[in-house]
Amino acid sequence: MKRFFSLTVALMMLGAVSAQQDKGGISEDMLNELRAGYTATEAQKAARNALAVNPISELSVNADNLAMIDTHFSHRVKTKGITDQQQSGRCWLFTGLNVLRAKMIDEQGLPSMEFSQNYLFFYDQLEKCNLFLQGVIDTRHLPMDDRQVEWLFKNPLNDGGQFTGVSNLVMKYGVVPAEVMPENYQSNNTAAMSSLLKLKLREFGLQLRNQKDRRAPVALKAEMLTEIYSMLARCLGVPPTEFEWSRQDANGNIVETKRYTPKSFYEEYFGGMDLEKDFVMIMNDPSREYHKVYEIEYDRHVYDGDNWLYLNLPIDEVKALAIASIKDNTAMYFSCDVGKFLDRKAGVLDMERFDYESLMGVEFGMNKEERVRTFASGSSHAMTLIAVDLDDEGNAKKWMVENSWGASKGYQGNLIMTDEWFEEYMFRVVVDRKYIPAETLKLLEQKPIMLPSWDPMFAPEQ
Repeated sequence: MKRFFSLTVALMMLGAVSAQQDKGGISEDMLNELRAGYTATEAQKAARNALAVNPISELSVNADNLAMIDTHFSHRVKTKGITDQQQSGRCWLFTGLNVLRAKMIDEQGLPSMEFSQNYLFFYDQLEKCNLFLQGVIDTRHLPMDDRQVEWLFKNPLNDGGQFTGVSNLVMKYGVVPAEVMPENYQSNNTAAMSSLLKLKLREFGLQLRNQKDRRAPVALKAEMLTEIYSMLARCLGVPPTEFEWSRQDANGNIVETKRYTPKSFYEEYFGGMDLEKDFVMIMNDPSREYHKVYEIEYDRHVYDGDNWLYLNLPIDEVKALAIASIKDNTAMYFSCDVGKFLDRKAGVLDMERFDYESLMGVEFGMNKEERVRTFASGSSHAMTLIAVDLDDEGNAKKWMVENSWGASKGYQGNLIMTDEWFEEYMFRVVVDRKYIPAETLKLLEQKPIMLPSWDPMFAPEQ
């Protein structure tokens, strides 16, 4: 790491501290010291001039690392097509359905396939509204300024989420092909709809808290959800209960046409896969003890579903599980802090791609644990992990994820990350139990450590 502060500057800073006001403010003497500490060298002036008219993302590009990263991968899951979540926070839903899509395309020999995100998003929003309203009922004996009540009213609804949303929603409502309930403007642009729903939910929440009759809230909640359903139907459409679908072979010829319900469709093509029981969320959070199971309160999409539960493992163990899955042609739900060191145009996540330290003249020295503890880093986006490039000794050199930002973004709709970046900024991966060693699965038998709703790891992936 670079060191930029000379002994002279350090002494000036010490002087500034001594000049600080007793109450902790910046005194005139301290301000003079700070001004004196800024030495306007030619290099600093050049940087200031450049920053005045250019974005930091462009000025910090490392000229020594501009070449496109090698796009060869030793192991890659078979999948086709790139999806686009557009102006919505539904990456978690696109990612989960893309994992299913890859499996169905491969097993059925389909020319292409995409599931309806809009269909499950309708039920996601309906279920989250119920989650909030029931949460208000459950906590109405607490004062309005109680932290849990405050959290509920600050977070009545969002369009982000986690894998638990995928698993609970799919197992409860099934899936339908994209053409059965296609995307529309509101599903692709969720902000306005979400704002109105949240406004109505907060109004409903106050009404529920003011009810005196113990029996009244249940009936009142049903009336409220009827209004919510109507709002969602106007915006997203009415979810189908039955539909007809024609399966094609690899050449696009129709093999058979059948009628399905959403649940029978899932059963026919994924009948042996229970998303709620067969998959484990694996976390790499160095700020918490490894080999422990954690659960986050209210971190679920469905009130009668499961809180998000994860097993925290060291990064080397996480890598081993991911490699085993990719080698067996099985894509994974994966999430990370995507905005860090991202070259959007090239589709590269590389810590050597940008040199912020030289541009700003300071050192950024926190490690992953420190970044998590200080809220400087956390999982922000979910994608589908589909490839790894291994060296001759079986060690990962780089990874690739299928993104949901459209085919024109990144590397053919994908993002390629160096192994160093993977270690520093990946957080979660969902792995089929069959790839997890027995001794690791045994760790899931321990009682989970419950974390509060406001834990930083609750932040929904968008």
